[in-house]
Amino acid sequence: MYWNRDVELSYLRPDALTVWQEEEVVKRLSHYKAVFEERAPAFYRVAKRIPAEFRQDADVEELLDIHRNYAKDFPKIYREFTVDNLGNKIPGVSYLDLKIQIAKKMLEKCFFCEWRCSVNRARGEKGVCGLDSRVRVATAFLHMGEEAPLVPSGTIFFTGCSFKCVYCQNWDISTRVENGAEVTPQELADIAVKLYLRGAKNINYVGGNPDQQLHAILESLRYMDVNIPLLWNTNMYMSTEALELLLDIVDIWLPDFKYGNDACARRLSGVQKYFEVVSRNHKMVCEAGRDIIIRHLVLPGHVECCTKPVLEWISKNCPRALVNVMDQYRPEHLVARFPERWREIARRPKPSEIREAYNYADKLGLAWREVSL
Repeated sequence: MYWNRDVELSYLRPDALTVWQEEEVVKRLSHYKAVFEERAPAFYRVAKRIPAEFRQDADVEELLDIHRNYAKDFPKIYREFTVDNLGNKIPGVSYLDLKIQIAKKMLEKCFFCEWRCSVNRARGEKGVCGLDSRVRVATAFLHMGEEAPLVPSGTIFFTGCSFKCVYCQNWDISTRVENGAEVTPQELADIAVKLYLRGAKNINYVGGNPDQQLHAILESLRYMDVNIPLLWNTNMYMSTEALELLLDIVDIWLPDFKYGNDACARRLSGVQKYFEVVSRNHKMVCEAGRDIIIRHLVLPGHVECCTKPVLEWISKNCPRALVNVMDQYRPEHLVARFPERWREIARRPKPSEIREAYNYADKLGLAWREVSL
């Protein structure tokens, strides 16, 4: 039976079609739209066609310096390519290969995220994320529940996470890293290509959290060459070095911005320096001009301390971003098990809290209505 994606979407998620009638969505997601419509090449396809020179035995700092020189030229080089003139010739050693080599070096003294725990995951040691070098996929499918411009999203859920959110809705894979099938980079590429062939509009790397899988995801791109946008669905607590590797690979960003201060982040997600790290990373992506949808989950009792500061920061620093002001919070994981300990978030947000968040987003002039579920 012939499968027509647009017909299915008109029944399951009609807004996935009508959202592209919104001028602000088209303008703010222009690169992403051009890639999934086959009018522009995905970033990774260009990165793997740029020849690169580096020594395999160079240390990570030397490799990062070399990478930064190539990164400076990438925007200009990218503009020289079209889908039609990409060709099939891949150099023996590419800009993508340089990224892969750096990621492998980083794994030996891991600093993929800002825990910078420095364990040798390549030799089997486990970081704060609970992972060694092995990558496990919990599930992969066409996701119809993401933001309208992303549907259907070819979503790949990984196990493990750098956060310890007490209300995690995916705690079964974020805290139990064994709850997935171990995959090689080749197998990961095969999963992505199959999702593309089934009609995915993007490949959505998520979890858990994808940052800790950086080495395998980059290497998987050696084995695929389909023109599909890559989407990074992240808690945005990555290191600057990891972010540098991703900027010329990821076509659309879907990061969380959870907290407006460090105290709430420490109490509820167990991380340090949250606002400094996450705001820095959002700003790097926004200043690079990348397409981005920022997610903010409204927590009960946290409108003043978290929602308003986050939305205000976005309005000042990432004005081009689309913003999903999310009302989906529900008590899960430790909050559900020990509600007395987490009394302030052991309930759903009140309608009045959601209205206050929406009104504040309007006051700031944020583009949120088009993508908020």
